[in-house]
Amino acid sequence: MFGLGAKNIGIDLGTANTLVYVEGKGIVLREPSVVAKNTQTGEIIAVGAEARDMIGRTPVSITAIRPMKDGVIADYDTTTAMLKYFMEKALGSGSHPYVMVCVPSGVTEVEKRAVIDAAKVAGAREAYVIEEPYAAAIGAGLPVMDPTGSMVVDIGGGTTDVATISLGGIVSSRSIRMAGDKIDESIVTYIRQHYNLLIGERTAEEIKMTIGSASEEEAKKLDGMTIRGRDLLSGLPHTVDITASDVAAAIKEIVDAIIDAIKETLEETSPEIAADVIDHGIVLTGGGAMLKSLDGVISDSTKVPVFIAQDPLDCVAIGTGESLKSIDVMKKH
Repeated sequence: MFGLGAKNIGIDLGTANTLVYVEGKGIVLREPSVVAKNTQTGEIIAVGAEARDMIGRTPVSITAIRPMKDGVIADYDTTTAMLKYFMEKALGSGSHPYVMVCVPSGVTEVEKRAVIDAAKVAGAREAYVIEEPYAAAIGAGLPVMDPTGSMVVDIGGGTTDVATISLGGIVSSRSIRMAGDKIDESIVTYIRQHYNLLIGERTAEEIKMTIGSASEEEAKKLDGMTIRGRDLLSGLPHTVDITASDVAAAIKEIVDAIIDAIKETLEETSPEIAADVIDHGIVLTGGGAMLKSLDGVISDSTKVPVFIAQDPLDCVAIGTGESLKSIDVMKKH
């Protein structure tokens, strides 16, 4: 059913980053999901890493947009242009591959349709979608086709997707719009409220990655960090020292929401699958899986062992790519 020599690709179209997996090659591209546009002419100036470096630093006529919001397309035309750019960068121009794109588990049919249409406009011969936690489970090497239950928690930029999976399908799932971006936002808000300092999203992300911890207890053992921003009272640049406990307090609400989603998904699961999950544990994937102490905090709350997948950032892209092999099966979903 595939064209001769046609390379088929899997795309993890994320709110924060987009990864492209080419059949036979693996992941060939990982770039931020950002597009810089000239607001007057509508012309696209830069895509990916180059555009991300412009966030918060552009003149009035240029704006850096993240066309994906909460895991779904917020700006259709810009997403299409971004997809086209990434597909051409991965395969060269003029190729029309079969494309598998992943979507959060909670998306509507309309949102799925938008992703498929965008991929086709961007040059795909045919496009299919796969649900994010299912792709993450394949990428993490879980036995998705077996009659044993597996549980995966994929914490991306826009959404956290929780699912139990058995016999090649999702048994119960939750998708919440509480993930990496919300963690960054809560850090920005906390620092504004407690230190009268305004920081940008890049600084917030750096704070999260350097001293962010899901556990308030563990945070006490971490060093603090010096950050720069704009003083809200004087309007001038200012430097302050913050502690890891500040960050843990700032992100507590989001960590709690993720834990609640996991508990709700477990409560909906049959006793047999719940027993399998206790045996095999919960697997964390996505960039959020790398938040310090998150595995321990989830394990303490659910009384289930928790593991971080190998290469958590790549699991969804690898799973999306791997699923190309069974694209005939995917067509029936």
